[in-house]
Amino acid sequence: MVQPDGTARWGARAMRCALGRAGVARDKREGDGATPIGVFPIRQVLYRPDRLAMPTTGLPVAAIAPSDGWCDDPEDADYNRKVVLPHRARCESLWREDHVYDLLAVLGHNDAPVVKGAGSAIFLHVAREGYAPTEGCVALDLDDLLAVLKEAAPGDTVRVIG
Repeated sequence: MVQPDGTARWGARAMRCALGRAGVARDKREGDGATPIGVFPIRQVLYRPDRLAMPTTGLPVAAIAPSDGWCDDPEDADYNRKVVLPHRARCESLWREDHVYDLLAVLGHNDAPVVKGAGSAIFLHVAREGYAPTEGCVALDLDDLLAVLKEAAPGDTVRVIG
């Protein structure tokens, strides 16, 4: 469970987290900077193999490559999907210079079905220094994220409350 005060809980574990720069929102829109309120399945774990070993988890895991991106263009057919870069539409790179996406879990927000403009690339990822706000994701310290993913299994969810 993720609370709007920047606290996350996984079982008995309480952790600090970062949320979107605009706080949390019930009606998430692309580019609004808000973390969506709701219950989201953890779909998959992605990691940078040049920086981290494959994480231990019961979830599906895949290494990312420099050509991996995520489409955040609501007008594109690949909106809110992992894509290969370069891509015809606006996308963000998953292979970043900072460490934010060294380890991330894809959350099942706006993916079944995808609704144009309802938000994309909502991840559980590594927090920036000082827990700086995200663009709409939930971010944890790397050690906390590793601990959560170690216990996570298919069917587990992240619940963001308002």
